[in-house]
Amino acid sequence: MTATLTAPRTAATAPGTHGLTWTVLRVHRTALIFWGLAVTAATVALIWMYVIGDEARSGMSPCAEPAAVDGLPSCASVQAITADDTYRTVLQLVAASLSYAIFPVAAWAGGALIGRELESGTARLAWTQSVSPARWLAAQLAVPAVLITAGCGTVVLLSLWARGDDDPNLVGDWYYPDVFLSTGPTAVAHPLAGLALGALTGLLLRRTLPAAGAGLAVALVLYNVLERLREDLWPKATRTATGELELPRSAFVADWDASITDGVRHVRATYHPPSHFWPLQYVETGLLLALAAAATLAAFAVLRRRTP
Repeated sequence: MTATLTAPRTAATAPGTHGLTWTVLRVHRTALIFWGLAVTAATVALIWMYVIGDEARSGMSPCAEPAAVDGLPSCASVQAITADDTYRTVLQLVAASLSYAIFPVAAWAGGALIGRELESGTARLAWTQSVSPARWLAAQLAVPAVLITAGCGTVVLLSLWARGDDDPNLVGDWYYPDVFLSTGPTAVAHPLAGLALGALTGLLLRRTLPAAGAGLAVALVLYNVLERLREDLWPKATRTATGELELPRSAFVADWDASITDGVRHVRATYHPPSHFWPLQYVETGLLLALAAAATLAAFAVLRRRTP
């Protein structure tokens, strides 16, 4: 009788989940370094904004001339405060960066994460090393998804902390696109949707540049569609009045109609009060995560159909 000895399988020949994770991080280390630097820069900037927050808010305070009228400071001393400009500018920059994160994520996912791996044959080589295509794709998506969630989530929490009392005169009204997308869970859901859609375009096109361009285009369409539909994601409030109509501060006005009958002016407005911020956030986040899940399932279906 002859016994057959089988050598133990090593990480090099049959990498497990841990090995696949490190492989993804090593292959995409440039993107990882850039992401780490971006999150670090945002963290430092937001801590700085928290430190100067009180001074910035004092620059927006009421004033009087001459000073001490009704206990108010002089307008000259208030106007001399420049921290409010720095505070506003840095918060706007961080908010814009979070709002537009979907675009570089989608382009990178389509081009570098998936398209380049398929075009160069690196993916097929991994499949011959006892790594199934499904496990390969799962690792390709899971690693950046975790990093995106951790990074964007951290910046959102720091942003909310740095914004203090959310004075709209200083930080912008809650319904401004950049403010809305950078102060809630949509800041995480948007880039996650971009990741899934970019990966799907990469699997469909299998070439670096076309996949990157298609991922960017799909993300652009999604961003604009949601911006147009956002006001309809939650039932609006309605208020009517004769003569003048005053809405709550920072109301997101969707429609305003005024008419005159028998010499009397009638006004009707539909709007979202500030209390609708979180319902709108949750609905949009749910839609984005559902889209991300659908795109991920489609990506696995395309991969299964195109591999033996």
